[in-house]
Amino acid sequence: MLRNVNIFRLSRRAISLLSRSNKKFQITDNTEFISKVMNSNVPVIVNFHAEWCDPCKILTPKLEELVGPMEDLHLAIIDVEQNPELVHTFEVKAVPAVIAVSNGLVVDKFIGLVEAGMIENLINKLRKPGVKTQS
Repeated sequence: MLRNVNIFRLSRRAISLLSRSNKKFQITDNTEFISKVMNSNVPVIVNFHAEWCDPCKILTPKLEELVGPMEDLHLAIIDVEQNPELVHTFEVKAVPAVIAVSNGLVVDKFIGLVEAGMIENLINKLRKPGVKTQS
């Protein structure tokens, strides 16, 4: 009987981890960007990064750590080398570049490796009801 309980606990843990992992996803093309980011029911932080970018290797895990426990926020990762059309559309000139999208609108953005407080401010803007777009 004890063995069945352990299997159940492991299964519950796997399901919990799986649902969290769906909050973070890779964007591979424009169609996927539109469906998963622009048409999302929850705000999305979009992280433009590159494998060769050292600051990206610091920022991406920090974003994952901050967004992970939040039920009302997703994280989309876009490799700039694989998605030149999205890079052009959002005028990404340097990496890392992060945009915050809510209801299909860009609410805020920043470029480069920034302090944790700036990331938290961006998250707070996304999580407020009636988010306003930047002017």
